[in-house]
Parts: sequence; C-alpha cells; structure tokens
Amino acid sequence: MPMSLSLSTWVSDPDLLREALTHSSYVAEHPGRPFNERLEFLGDAVVGLVIAELLYRRHPDWDEGRLTRARARLVSQPGLAEAARRIHLGDHLRLGRGEQSTGGRHKPSLLADAMEAVAGAAFLSGGLSAATDLLITALGELVDSPETRAARRDPKSQLIERLAVTGEEAVYTVLSASGPDHEKSFTVKVSAGPALAAEGRGRSKKAAEQEAAAALLEALGPETG
Repeated sequence: MPMSLSLSTWVSDPDLLREALTHSSYVAEHPGRPFNERLEFLGDAVVGLVIAELLYRRHPDWDEGRLTRARARLVSQPGLAEAARRIHLGDHLRLGRGEQSTGGRHKPSLLADAMEAVAGAAFLSGGLSAATDLLITALGELVDSPETRAARRDPKSQLIERLAVTGEEAVYTVLSASGPDHEKSFTVKVSAGPALAAEGRGRSKKAAEQEAAAALLEALGPETG
C-alpha cells in the first residue's frame, strides 16, 4: 500500500507522519531531523486507551481480569508488531543504512515502536477518532479474539504477553554452551522476578530460550478468567 493511500488516511499532517516513520538510526546519518521517540511516548498512552475502550465496548460480558489480559496481549511488542505488519508499516520506515541492512523493517521492536508513533501522530492530527480508526484497521479481528491469537504465538511471545499483565519482564541467561560448533548444546535460564524461573535446552540459543519460556508457561499454569 503506498503511503499516500494508506497512512495519510489517519495522519493528515505530512510532517507528523514523516516524524512518526523516522527511526533514530536515520537521524544519525541525517542530523538535525526529528525522529519518532516523542511520538512513541504519546502513542503508548493513546494505544492503551483506544484498545481498552474497544475491548470494553465489544466484550460487555468480560470481567476486569480478562479485559486486562486481553489488553496486555494487544499492546505487547508482538501484538503491536503484528498490527504494524497488517498495514505494511515496515515498508515506509525511514531507517539508517546499517539498520536497513540488518532487516530493520521486519524487527518486532521497531515495528511496535513505529505503530505507537503513528498512533500518536494520528491522535495529534485527527484526534482520538483518527487514532481509533487506525487501530481498528490494524488490529482487525484480533480485538474480538485475542485469546485465539495468543494461542498461535511462540512460547517467548506468549510469555511476554502473560507477564505484561503484572509488569514483570522475562530475563534470559545462558547457563552453558557445550560441544563443537556444528553440534552445540545450549542451556538457558529464564527468570521473571525473584520467584519465577525455568530452564530450557536446545541446539541453538534461540531454541533453548523457547524451551525455557515454554517451561515457565507450564509452571505458571493456565490463565484464569
């Protein structure tokens, strides 16, 4: 989708839109231009409010706990990155050469931050209605079935969303790495606060992290509510 036919629908101010799409790596190569961190700060609050209202109105039978968990899933980094992909936000990011060469347009962290920045720009240029229209388009049916969406996430993403409810953060530590380069074995520990921890093993660091996340999710047990 060309930017002129998509993102400008919600962000009518071209300067705000340009700022929302500009990553700090671009400014490092083009000094003196604004980048999107301030809009990201504003957008974080806008996204939280809009999603809370959408969930409240669409699910009148849900209690506070279920609403809170659903909101946490949708405003998490995986949730916002998925929303960004649905509107092809990565295609329009202004990145530095280094960030672009390492796949920055597809990085969940960059996409989630940009989604918040664009929501902040939409709010400034068109008010809450513009920001709401943007997020309804980007999230689609995910607002109606966040639990179904969560079931499709990998263990690390599910753990991020699960812990977001309580404000905890998953910290991964490599405990050991053994074997020759072509047949390494990694052991990774994931912890969340002082009382939650689990270990996982795999042929790569990433695989071990996923196993550790899955083990911690199992220890936490099923969500209630």
